[in-house]
Amino acid sequence: MEPQYDNKRHWFPGFKILDRYILGKFIGTYLFAIAMIIVVIVVFDYVEKIDDFTETHAPLSAVIFDYYFKFVPYFVNQFSALFTFIAVIFFTSKLAYQTEIVAMLSGGMSFRRLMWPYFLGATFITALSLVLSLWLIPISQRDCVAFEQKHIRKRTRDQYDRHIYRQIEPGTFAYIRGFSKNTSVASFFALEQYDGSSMVRSLESSDVRFDPESKRWRSNRYVERTFDEEGNEIFTQHRNLDTIINLDVVELGRLNELLKTMNIVELNQFMAQQKAKGSDSLRQIEVEHHARYSYPFGTFILTLIGVSLSSRKVRGGTGLHIGIGIALCFSYIMLTRVFEEFAKGGSMPTLLAVWVPNIIFLAIGIYLYRKAPK
Repeated sequence: MEPQYDNKRHWFPGFKILDRYILGKFIGTYLFAIAMIIVVIVVFDYVEKIDDFTETHAPLSAVIFDYYFKFVPYFVNQFSALFTFIAVIFFTSKLAYQTEIVAMLSGGMSFRRLMWPYFLGATFITALSLVLSLWLIPISQRDCVAFEQKHIRKRTRDQYDRHIYRQIEPGTFAYIRGFSKNTSVASFFALEQYDGSSMVRSLESSDVRFDPESKRWRSNRYVERTFDEEGNEIFTQHRNLDTIINLDVVELGRLNELLKTMNIVELNQFMAQQKAKGSDSLRQIEVEHHARYSYPFGTFILTLIGVSLSSRKVRGGTGLHIGIGIALCFSYIMLTRVFEEFAKGGSMPTLLAVWVPNIIFLAIGIYLYRKAPK
Protein backbone atom coordinates (compact mmCIF):
# COMPACT_ATOMS: atom_id res chain seq x y z
CA MET A 1 0.00 0.00 0.00
CA GLU A 2 1.36 3.41 -0.98
CA PRO A 3 2.11 5.65 2.02
CA GLN A 4 -0.06 8.69 2.62
CA TYR A 5 2.86 11.09 2.11
CA ASP A 6 5.21 10.64 -0.81
CA ASN A 7 8.20 12.71 0.32
CA LYS A 8 10.18 12.31 -2.91
CA ARG A 9 7.46 13.19 -5.41
CA HIS A 10 7.32 16.96 -4.95
CA TRP A 11 9.76 19.50 -3.55
CA PHE A 12 6.72 21.64 -2.62
CA PRO A 13 4.08 19.18 -1.38
CA GLY A 14 0.36 19.69 -1.76
CA PHE A 15 -1.77 21.22 0.96
CA LYS A 16 -3.59 18.51 2.94
CA ILE A 17 -6.03 18.38 5.84
CA LEU A 18 -3.21 17.82 8.33
CA ASP A 19 -1.37 20.85 6.92
CA ARG A 20 -4.45 22.99 7.45
CA TYR A 21 -4.72 21.68 10.99
CA ILE A 22 -1.08 22.49 11.85
CA LEU A 23 -1.15 25.87 10.09
CA GLY A 24 -4.43 26.83 11.75
CA LYS A 25 -3.16 25.90 15.21
CA PHE A 26 0.14 27.69 14.55
CA ILE A 27 -1.42 30.97 13.41
CA GLY A 28 -4.16 30.73 16.03
CA THR A 29 -1.67 30.28 18.87
CA TYR A 30 0.47 33.11 17.45
CA LEU A 31 -2.51 35.51 17.39
CA PHE A 32 -3.59 34.42 20.88
CA ALA A 33 -0.10 35.05 22.29
CA ILE A 34 -0.03 38.49 20.67
CA ALA A 35 -3.50 39.36 21.98
CA MET A 36 -2.57 38.41 25.55
CA ILE A 37 0.65 40.41 25.49
CA ILE A 38 -1.09 43.43 23.93
CA VAL A 39 -3.71 43.52 26.70
CA VAL A 40 -1.01 43.42 29.40
CA ILE A 41 1.17 46.06 27.69
CA VAL A 42 -1.71 48.47 27.02
CA VAL A 43 -3.05 48.20 30.58
CA PHE A 44 0.37 48.84 32.17
CA ASP A 45 1.20 51.64 29.72
CA TYR A 46 -2.16 53.35 30.31
CA VAL A 47 -1.77 53.18 34.08
CA GLU A 48 1.71 54.71 33.76
CA LYS A 49 0.58 57.58 31.50
CA ILE A 50 -2.93 58.30 32.77
CA ASP A 51 -1.71 61.35 34.73
CA ASP A 52 -0.20 62.83 31.56
CA PHE A 53 -3.38 62.16 29.59
CA THR A 54 -5.46 63.85 32.30
CA GLU A 55 -3.22 66.90 32.76
CA THR A 56 -2.90 67.57 29.03
CA HIS A 57 -6.63 66.89 28.44
CA ALA A 58 -5.89 64.32 25.75
CA PRO A 59 -9.13 63.36 23.93
CA LEU A 60 -10.12 59.73 24.35
CA SER A 61 -10.33 59.31 20.57
CA ALA A 62 -6.75 60.58 20.20
CA VAL A 63 -5.52 58.27 22.97
CA ILE A 64 -7.10 55.26 21.25
CA PHE A 65 -6.59 56.00 17.55
CA ASP A 66 -3.50 58.28 17.45
CA TYR A 67 -1.54 56.52 20.17
CA TYR A 68 -2.52 52.96 21.09
CA PHE A 69 -3.93 52.03 17.70
CA LYS A 70 -0.55 52.96 16.17
CA PHE A 71 1.68 52.01 19.10
CA VAL A 72 0.47 48.40 19.26
CA PRO A 73 1.54 47.41 15.68
CA TYR A 74 5.01 48.83 16.37
CA PHE A 75 5.35 46.78 19.55
CA VAL A 76 3.95 43.61 17.94
CA ASN A 77 6.33 43.89 14.98
CA GLN A 78 9.35 44.41 17.23
CA PHE A 79 8.69 41.09 18.97
CA SER A 80 6.95 39.19 16.18
CA ALA A 81 9.71 36.57 16.01
CA LEU A 82 9.40 36.01 19.78
CA PHE A 83 5.63 35.51 19.51
CA THR A 84 6.16 33.13 16.59
CA PHE A 85 8.68 31.13 18.59
CA ILE A 86 6.41 30.87 21.62
CA ALA A 87 3.50 29.76 19.41
CA VAL A 88 5.62 27.07 17.72
CA ILE A 89 7.04 25.78 21.01
CA PHE A 90 3.68 25.69 22.77
CA PHE A 91 1.72 24.01 19.97
CA THR A 92 4.41 21.56 18.80
CA SER A 93 5.38 20.40 22.28
CA LYS A 94 1.71 19.68 22.94
CA LEU A 95 1.58 17.55 19.78
CA ALA A 96 4.75 15.73 20.87
CA TYR A 97 3.46 15.15 24.40
CA GLN A 98 0.29 13.55 22.98
CA THR A 99 2.49 11.38 20.66
CA GLU A 100 0.79 12.88 17.58
CA ILE A 101 4.15 13.67 15.95
CA VAL A 102 5.28 10.07 16.45
CA ALA A 103 2.09 8.94 14.69
CA MET A 104 2.74 11.31 11.78
CA LEU A 105 6.31 10.10 11.31
CA SER A 106 5.26 6.46 11.68
CA GLY A 107 2.63 6.99 8.98
CA GLY A 108 5.26 7.82 6.37
CA MET A 109 5.62 11.59 6.81
CA SER A 110 9.21 12.83 6.85
CA PHE A 111 10.31 15.49 9.30
CA ARG A 112 11.02 17.81 6.37
CA ARG A 113 7.45 17.30 5.20
CA LEU A 114 6.22 18.07 8.72
CA MET A 115 8.02 21.43 8.54
CA TRP A 116 6.04 22.48 5.44
CA PRO A 117 2.97 24.05 7.15
CA TYR A 118 5.18 25.67 9.78
CA PHE A 119 7.31 27.40 7.16
CA LEU A 120 4.20 28.39 5.24
CA GLY A 121 2.96 30.14 8.37
CA ALA A 122 6.40 31.66 8.97
CA THR A 123 6.37 32.98 5.38
CA PHE A 124 3.04 34.70 5.98
CA ILE A 125 4.26 36.25 9.27
CA THR A 126 7.58 37.35 7.71
CA ALA A 127 5.84 38.98 4.73
CA LEU A 128 3.45 40.80 7.05
CA SER A 129 6.35 41.92 9.26
CA LEU A 130 8.29 43.24 6.26
CA VAL A 131 5.31 45.26 5.01
CA LEU A 132 4.81 46.68 8.49
CA SER A 133 8.45 47.54 9.18
CA LEU A 134 9.27 48.93 5.72
CA TRP A 135 6.11 50.91 5.01
CA LEU A 136 3.15 50.98 7.37
CA ILE A 137 4.69 51.37 10.84
CA PRO A 138 6.94 54.35 9.89
CA ILE A 139 3.87 56.18 8.59
CA SER A 140 1.79 55.40 11.68
CA GLN A 141 4.67 56.38 13.99
CA ARG A 142 4.47 59.98 12.77
CA ASP A 143 1.09 60.42 14.46
CA CYS A 144 2.23 58.42 17.47
CA VAL A 145 5.35 60.57 17.99
CA ALA A 146 3.33 63.77 17.49
CA PHE A 147 0.88 62.59 20.15
CA GLU A 148 3.70 61.80 22.57
CA GLN A 149 5.26 65.22 22.06
CA LYS A 150 1.95 66.90 22.79
CA HIS A 151 0.50 64.83 25.62
CA ILE A 152 3.36 63.04 27.39
CA ARG A 153 5.48 65.38 29.48
CA LYS A 154 8.82 63.56 29.50
CA ARG A 155 8.72 63.21 25.70
CA THR A 156 7.91 66.92 25.35
CA ARG A 157 11.02 67.83 27.32
CA ASP A 158 13.17 65.42 25.32
CA GLN A 159 12.03 66.51 21.87
CA TYR A 160 15.42 68.02 21.08
CA ASP A 161 18.79 67.69 22.74
CA ARG A 162 19.95 70.83 24.51
CA HIS A 163 23.24 70.62 22.59
CA ILE A 164 23.05 69.50 18.96
CA TYR A 165 26.24 68.81 17.00
CA ARG A 166 25.94 67.69 13.38
CA GLN A 167 28.42 67.19 10.56
CA ILE A 168 26.98 68.80 7.43
CA GLU A 169 29.86 67.93 5.10
CA PRO A 170 33.41 66.58 5.54
CA GLY A 171 35.33 69.01 7.73
CA THR A 172 32.31 71.24 8.46
CA PHE A 173 30.20 70.99 11.61
CA ALA A 174 27.16 72.85 12.93
CA TYR A 175 26.60 73.36 16.66
CA ILE A 176 23.11 74.42 17.77
CA ARG A 177 22.04 75.06 21.35
CA GLY A 178 18.55 75.51 22.73
CA PHE A 179 16.54 74.99 19.55
CA SER A 180 12.75 75.30 19.91
CA LYS A 181 10.43 73.73 17.37
CA ASN A 182 7.58 76.07 18.29
CA THR A 183 9.53 79.26 17.52
CA SER A 184 12.14 77.78 15.12
CA VAL A 185 14.76 79.76 17.07
CA ALA A 186 18.11 78.54 18.46
CA SER A 187 19.66 80.44 21.35
CA PHE A 188 23.13 79.85 19.87
CA PHE A 189 24.39 78.79 16.44
CA ALA A 190 27.95 78.03 15.31
CA LEU A 191 29.33 76.83 12.00
CA GLU A 192 32.84 75.38 12.32
CA GLN A 193 35.37 74.38 9.66
CA TYR A 194 38.30 72.06 10.40
CA ASP A 195 41.50 71.16 8.64
CA GLY A 196 42.28 67.79 10.12
CA SER A 197 41.90 68.25 13.86
CA SER A 198 42.46 72.03 13.82
CA MET A 199 39.69 74.60 13.56
CA VAL A 200 40.44 77.14 10.81
CA ARG A 201 37.23 79.17 10.80
CA SER A 202 33.98 79.52 12.71
CA LEU A 203 30.83 81.59 12.47
CA GLU A 204 28.86 82.23 15.69
CA SER A 205 25.57 83.94 16.41
CA SER A 206 22.84 84.18 19.05
CA ASP A 207 19.07 83.98 18.60
CA VAL A 208 19.19 82.47 15.12
CA ARG A 209 15.87 81.80 13.40
CA PHE A 210 15.27 79.04 10.88
CA ASP A 211 12.92 79.78 7.97
CA PRO A 212 11.24 76.47 7.00
CA GLU A 213 10.21 77.77 3.56
CA SER A 214 13.55 79.13 2.33
CA LYS A 215 15.64 76.75 4.53
CA ARG A 216 17.73 79.75 5.62
CA TRP A 217 19.20 80.53 9.04
CA ARG A 218 18.91 84.23 9.90
CA SER A 219 20.14 86.53 12.66
CA ASN A 220 20.67 90.27 13.20
CA ARG A 221 24.39 89.95 13.88
CA TYR A 222 27.15 87.36 14.01
CA VAL A 223 30.86 86.97 14.73
CA GLU A 224 33.39 85.34 12.42
CA ARG A 225 36.53 83.80 13.90
CA THR A 226 39.51 82.85 11.75
CA PHE A 227 42.91 81.38 12.66
CA ASP A 228 46.11 82.19 10.84
CA GLU A 229 49.04 79.79 10.34
CA GLU A 230 50.58 80.82 13.67
CA GLY A 231 47.37 80.03 15.57
CA ASN A 232 46.37 83.64 16.17
CA GLU A 233 42.61 84.21 16.41
CA ILE A 234 40.99 87.07 14.49
CA PHE A 235 37.48 88.31 15.34
CA THR A 236 35.27 90.21 12.88
CA GLN A 237 31.70 91.30 13.56
CA HIS A 238 29.00 91.34 10.89
CA ARG A 239 25.30 92.16 10.62
CA ASN A 240 22.36 90.33 9.07
CA LEU A 241 23.31 86.68 8.96
CA ASP A 242 21.39 84.99 6.13
CA THR A 243 22.80 81.62 5.14
CA ILE A 244 21.81 78.23 3.75
CA ILE A 245 23.58 75.16 5.08
CA ASN A 246 23.14 71.51 4.24
CA LEU A 247 21.12 70.87 7.39
CA ASP A 248 17.33 70.66 7.56
CA VAL A 249 15.55 71.28 10.83
CA VAL A 250 14.15 67.75 10.66
CA GLU A 251 17.69 66.47 11.29
CA LEU A 252 17.85 68.31 14.62
CA GLY A 253 15.43 65.98 16.39
CA ARG A 254 16.47 62.83 18.18
CA LEU A 255 17.81 60.47 15.54
CA ASN A 256 16.02 57.37 16.85
CA GLU A 257 12.63 59.07 16.59
CA LEU A 258 13.47 60.48 13.19
CA LEU A 259 14.50 57.10 11.77
CA LYS A 260 11.45 55.19 12.96
CA THR A 261 9.13 57.64 11.16
CA MET A 262 10.81 57.04 7.76
CA ASN A 263 9.60 54.40 5.34
CA ILE A 264 12.23 52.40 3.49
CA VAL A 265 12.45 54.81 0.52
CA GLU A 266 12.88 57.83 2.80
CA LEU A 267 15.38 55.93 4.94
CA ASN A 268 17.48 55.00 1.87
CA GLN A 269 17.46 58.62 0.67
CA PHE A 270 18.39 59.90 4.13
CA MET A 271 21.20 57.33 4.39
CA ALA A 272 22.61 58.42 1.01
CA GLN A 273 22.40 62.06 2.08
CA GLN A 274 24.23 61.44 5.35
CA LYS A 275 26.85 59.34 3.56
CA ALA A 276 27.55 62.26 1.21
CA LYS A 277 27.97 64.52 4.25
CA GLY A 278 30.30 62.07 5.96
CA SER A 279 27.97 62.12 8.96
CA ASP A 280 29.07 60.45 12.17
CA SER A 281 25.48 59.12 12.53
CA LEU A 282 25.79 56.98 9.40
CA ARG A 283 26.38 53.73 11.30
CA GLN A 284 23.23 54.18 13.36
CA ILE A 285 21.22 54.75 10.17
CA GLU A 286 22.74 51.68 8.51
CA VAL A 287 21.89 49.55 11.56
CA GLU A 288 18.27 50.67 11.33
CA HIS A 289 18.22 49.87 7.60
CA HIS A 290 19.62 46.33 7.95
CA ALA A 291 17.55 45.57 11.07
CA ARG A 292 14.32 46.15 9.17
CA TYR A 293 15.18 43.11 7.07
CA SER A 294 17.04 40.91 9.55
CA TYR A 295 14.36 40.86 12.26
CA PRO A 296 11.53 39.60 10.00
CA PHE A 297 13.76 36.90 8.48
CA GLY A 298 14.64 35.77 11.99
CA THR A 299 11.10 34.34 12.05
CA PHE A 300 12.19 31.47 9.79
CA ILE A 301 15.18 30.66 11.99
CA LEU A 302 13.22 30.69 15.24
CA THR A 303 10.51 28.57 13.62
CA LEU A 304 13.14 25.99 12.62
CA ILE A 305 14.55 25.96 16.15
CA GLY A 306 11.11 25.80 17.74
CA VAL A 307 9.87 22.82 15.71
CA SER A 308 13.16 20.91 15.98
CA LEU A 309 13.41 21.49 19.73
CA SER A 310 9.82 20.72 20.73
CA SER A 311 9.02 17.83 18.38
CA ARG A 312 10.63 15.26 20.68
CA LYS A 313 8.65 13.96 23.64
CA VAL A 314 10.62 14.48 26.87
CA ARG A 315 9.94 13.83 30.53
CA GLY A 316 9.56 17.53 31.35
CA GLY A 317 6.81 17.88 28.75
CA THR A 318 5.61 21.24 27.45
CA GLY A 319 7.05 23.19 30.37
CA LEU A 320 10.61 22.07 29.67
CA HIS A 321 10.28 22.91 25.98
CA ILE A 322 8.88 26.36 26.73
CA GLY A 323 11.60 27.05 29.31
CA ILE A 324 14.44 26.10 26.95
CA GLY A 325 12.76 27.91 24.06
CA ILE A 326 12.26 31.17 25.94
CA ALA A 327 15.90 31.06 27.13
CA LEU A 328 17.06 30.65 23.51
CA CYS A 329 14.74 33.36 22.28
CA PHE A 330 15.84 35.94 24.83
CA SER A 331 19.45 35.02 24.06
CA TYR A 332 18.67 35.85 20.43
CA ILE A 333 17.19 39.24 21.38
CA MET A 334 20.15 40.00 23.66
CA LEU A 335 22.65 39.13 20.92
CA THR A 336 20.88 41.38 18.41
CA ARG A 337 21.14 44.33 20.81
CA VAL A 338 24.79 43.60 21.67
CA PHE A 339 25.89 43.33 18.05
CA GLU A 340 23.91 46.45 17.13
CA GLU A 341 25.96 48.37 19.68
CA PHE A 342 29.14 46.88 18.20
CA ALA A 343 28.03 48.16 14.79
CA LYS A 344 27.16 51.64 16.06
CA GLY A 345 30.50 51.86 17.86
CA GLY A 346 32.44 50.89 14.74
CA SER A 347 33.76 47.61 16.17
CA MET A 348 32.21 45.59 13.32
CA PRO A 349 30.82 46.26 9.83
CA THR A 350 27.13 47.11 10.21
CA LEU A 351 25.85 44.50 7.74
CA LEU A 352 27.78 41.69 9.43
CA ALA A 353 26.93 42.81 12.97
CA VAL A 354 23.18 42.99 12.34
CA TRP A 355 23.06 39.57 10.66
CA VAL A 356 25.48 37.69 12.99
CA PRO A 357 22.72 36.68 15.49
CA ASN A 358 20.71 35.19 12.60
CA ILE A 359 23.80 33.31 11.40
CA ILE A 360 24.55 31.95 14.89
CA PHE A 361 20.99 30.83 15.53
CA LEU A 362 20.68 29.39 12.02
CA ALA A 363 23.60 27.11 12.92
CA ILE A 364 21.82 26.16 16.16
CA GLY A 365 18.63 25.50 14.18
CA ILE A 366 20.41 23.24 11.69
CA TYR A 367 22.00 21.27 14.54
CA LEU A 368 18.65 20.80 16.29
CA TYR A 369 17.00 19.86 12.99
CA ARG A 370 19.54 17.08 12.47
CA LYS A 371 18.93 15.84 16.02
CA ALA A 372 15.13 15.97 15.69
CA PRO A 373 13.20 12.67 15.56
CA LYS A 374 13.00 11.23 12.05
